[in-house]
Amino acid sequence: MGFAFAAVFLWLARPTGPTMAASLLLVLPGLWLRAYASGYVRKNAELATTGPYARTRNPLYLGSMLIAFGFAAAAGSWLILIALAVLFAAIYIPTIQSEEAYLRERFSAFDSYSRDVPRLLPRVRPARSNPTEGGFSVALYRKHREYNSLVGAGAIYAVLALKLLLERHALHAGFSRPTWWS
Repeated sequence: MGFAFAAVFLWLARPTGPTMAASLLLVLPGLWLRAYASGYVRKNAELATTGPYARTRNPLYLGSMLIAFGFAAAAGSWLILIALAVLFAAIYIPTIQSEEAYLRERFSAFDSYSRDVPRLLPRVRPARSNPTEGGFSVALYRKHREYNSLVGAGAIYAVLALKLLLERHALHAGFSRPTWWS
């Protein structure tokens, strides 16, 4: 489904220099948050409660949303923005609920943690956590291969920039955008 949405995204995208620049205000923090969170999570082994997990229970999903909505801004398309909002709601709400049920069964501290830390929108101040619970791990970041998000974002920006350049070249050469394009 992701590849199909990417194809539709690229077809509908109408990037401009300003929309691409503005998108960085969401995409860069989203990439940072995903990278930062991936260095704390030890999937299925322990409940992550430090680093970004002391502010939101789902920093990876929040980072993904920032990135996606940033690319919707880059594309300059309300249709893409609305489609993303619907897709994220349809996919992430049940996924988060399912994961929380699993974490509640697996980790006795989850209920207490979930009372102190919001599901998605982060707290300003981190919840209290055990300072002996390790910090960011480069090894975990590598294990989770979160650098792929950066590579993917770079590829999307490259395609959007190419689309922008080709469109400018076509308009400069006297070709008009077909009515179905808009």
